[in-house]
Amino acid sequence: MLSGRRRARAAGVAAVIMLIGGGVVLSGGTPAQPGEVLVEDWTGHPQGGGGVPQGWRTYETPGGRPAYDFTVVVDDGRRALRLRSRDEHSTIARALVVDLDATPVLEWSWKIVTLPPGADVRKRETSDLTAHLYVVWARFPAALRSRLIGYAWDTTAPAGRIEKSRKTGTTTFVILHSGTAETGRWITERRDVRADYLRIYGEKPDRPSALALSIDTNDTHATAEGLIGRIAFATR
Repeated sequence: MLSGRRRARAAGVAAVIMLIGGGVVLSGGTPAQPGEVLVEDWTGHPQGGGGVPQGWRTYETPGGRPAYDFTVVVDDGRRALRLRSRDEHSTIARALVVDLDATPVLEWSWKIVTLPPGADVRKRETSDLTAHLYVVWARFPAALRSRLIGYAWDTTAPAGRIEKSRKTGTTTFVILHSGTAETGRWITERRDVRADYLRIYGEKPDRPSALALSIDTNDTHATAEGLIGRIAFATR
């Protein structure tokens, strides 16, 4: 039987899955060049524009007190969304139209400015993260059957780890970086989502329904900041 806190978390997961999978109109990926599905490059948003970008929708985590301190900026010549957080949890999502058999590789650039001190996704009480991404497979009942893979930069958990969320049974994190050694500079990632799904769940994925961006500091009551640039799915 679920505790009150676990029921609240489950309800939160169900809410975002309902938003994504229940007919809310979100902008899907648009082919940018051969072999690619563009999810977002921030060029369609005014520089300096704050809050929730057009084409994205909010997702409120129970107890998260989302501030949506998001701003479209140009940093080192790159257009990006800057995510900042202070003792809160903000997540936005948009629908995907992508075939992982054809374009299985998720490509994005990011620059992590600050990590929430003491955070560690391996511990429920410190499960905070600076700016990160989720690929979402919406299923029903959402809180039990949906699947989310989070690509994360953790303060403490070692890079290369695959960690089940300590808060929901639907989310698994892939830790790509750890600590401050590489913060403050742009890094481009390429992740084979199809392969990651197969490794985590032991079966081939169907089509994902959404991509989400998030930043989370409400467990450590700290601050964090990161920038996320262009996001696309590509061929191998």
